[in-house]
Amino acid sequence: MSRIIPALLAVFAATIAAPVSAYWEYGHQTVAAIAYRNARPETRTAIDRILRHAPLLETPTCPARTIAQASVWADCIKSLGPRFSYTANWHYQNVNVCKPFDLKSACRDGNCVSAQIDRDMKLLKDKTLPMRERVQALAFLIHFMGDLHQPLHAGDRDDLGGNRVSAAYGAYAPERLNLHSIWDGYLAERAISTPPSLVRRYLPEEKAAIQAGTTEDWSRESWQVAHDATYATAMGGDACGPVPARARLDQATIQKLVPAARLEVERGGLRLARLLDEALG
Repeated sequence: MSRIIPALLAVFAATIAAPVSAYWEYGHQTVAAIAYRNARPETRTAIDRILRHAPLLETPTCPARTIAQASVWADCIKSLGPRFSYTANWHYQNVNVCKPFDLKSACRDGNCVSAQIDRDMKLLKDKTLPMRERVQALAFLIHFMGDLHQPLHAGDRDDLGGNRVSAAYGAYAPERLNLHSIWDGYLAERAISTPPSLVRRYLPEEKAAIQAGTTEDWSRESWQVAHDATYATAMGGDACGPVPARARLDQATIQKLVPAARLEVERGGLRLARLLDEALG
């Protein structure tokens, strides 16, 4: 046990020091797994068929041969330098939670996550496009639907999606921990690993209630979660109140946030299933 604890601390330290990716791997892969489980059989066949062409992307260090790999491909390619640097702004849309919802300003010139989701849908539906373009659109779509349902990728307080808000997660409070990394990783992992499993076949009425709406509707909803859950709890009850020197999420608060975090992952997965069915089913 004495050897295990230092090893775990080293892993945590390395995670905080590294650039943070939305939902880390666990969150994105869970969204993808929910979608795959709930898509039509013919859609799953089409997904597998398209992803067999993933080598066309020419990113051997960032494979996308399975839906799990594809779910994190858009983050992996950030390590490839200038080749994909133009995609950096596609992972989020910073709509201020303390002002009226304004997606148009946040998505100027299409450089935001919701605009890219709509674009990827158009590309994926177009069977006249080269397969390389459709593989890339599929990988982006799978990833960006996870990003859209991470609340701090849909709303913030001009603080880089909570990256500038120092925070403590229960008793865990290293210097570089912030609100964004908590919702990306620690809270998401706590929520996803809390029983019952989110990866299951949902009933038609369950899916219908969640899958309804448009990308803009989902953007507004996630933005609202950022206000009501993410910032309100971090700012002591007032989402637009003064920013504390360090926001503290105690265990009671974390437990209250778990259902909201679970619901966002669930929404992302079931809505992705709907889009995949529309594009490929």
